[in-house]
Amino acid sequence: MMIDFALEAERTSGKSPEEAIYQACILRFRPIMMTTMAALLAGCAALGRGTGSELHVHWVSPLSEG
Repeated sequence: MMIDFALEAERTSGKSPEEAIYQACILRFRPIMMTTMAALLAGCAALGRGTGSELHVHWVSPLSEG
């Protein structure tokens, strides 16, 4: 997504490649990190023990094995 955003900024705004990549990093880093952290934390929570944890076993295994 960052590359798409950078290419679009380069084409429409006439920015240099370095400027376009820098701008894409500033604007897209936070949403990418939020999505990544949400997925990681959901996987970690599913590894927990407690009531209902046996329901998560089937989808945690592919997450942990890649």
